[in-house]
Amino acid sequence: MLELKNLSVQYTKYEDAALSDINLTFKPGEFVCILGKSGAGKSTLIRCINGLQKPTRGDVFWNKQSITKLSEEQLRKVRREMGMIFQHFNLVPRLTVLQNVLTGSFGNRSTFKSLLGLFHDEEVSQAMQVIKDVGLKEQTHRKVEKLSGGQKQRVGIARALLQQPRIFLGDEPVSSLDPGTANHIFNLIQEMHSKHQLLTIINVHDVDIAKRYATRIIALKNGQVIFDDTPESFDRDQFHLTYHAFSNKLEELPIRN
Repeated sequence: MLELKNLSVQYTKYEDAALSDINLTFKPGEFVCILGKSGAGKSTLIRCINGLQKPTRGDVFWNKQSITKLSEEQLRKVRREMGMIFQHFNLVPRLTVLQNVLTGSFGNRSTFKSLLGLFHDEEVSQAMQVIKDVGLKEQTHRKVEKLSGGQKQRVGIARALLQQPRIFLGDEPVSSLDPGTANHIFNLIQEMHSKHQLLTIINVHDVDIAKRYATRIIALKNGQVIFDDTPESFDRDQFHLTYHAFSNKLEELPIRN
């Protein structure tokens, strides 16, 4: 179980808090989409969960263990259980699909072997399997720089899955993709979520995608939780409350119930 208790982040004393007194509990099997305008605190929240951002106040607990005060080595071990996919892929363009996916095993091996790129047969076999799972078998030995945006994001998903995570995190992983490709990627994420029985938490900018795939929606505004309920409950009024700066007329809001 993942718990956020009184979580607050303030980057400087001259700015408003990026997050303010967040209290949330996440359970295995949930597929959570986090909504909110740019600057609402979505990325900061994800970065706190995986330990990339230290909170100003409060704590993050994973299986009742606080991760906010861990050493780098201890945090590295916790991150092995957290697969992460990024908005801009974070891949090495000149390496092949297989080589990029194998970097997902770095958290479970020695730094020396990682630096030398030494992988045993079992690691390569596991990487080949997740590449097949995400539908890129024919691209295994192709350089990532030759792939489309959707294919690159599939590589990112395969890399995260190679960690054999228990939590699957995403920071707007489809925001740079066209709607059709974005839906294909979310179909894949949902398939992997179910297959591996993960806790999935993903920031998204598309309300329709959140309502289609999530089992739970959380909306942030000005660093605070303003909605936490089922996708069916996120109606036009909630959309207006979350994104009111975009429109003052509910009848014009682009959301389907």
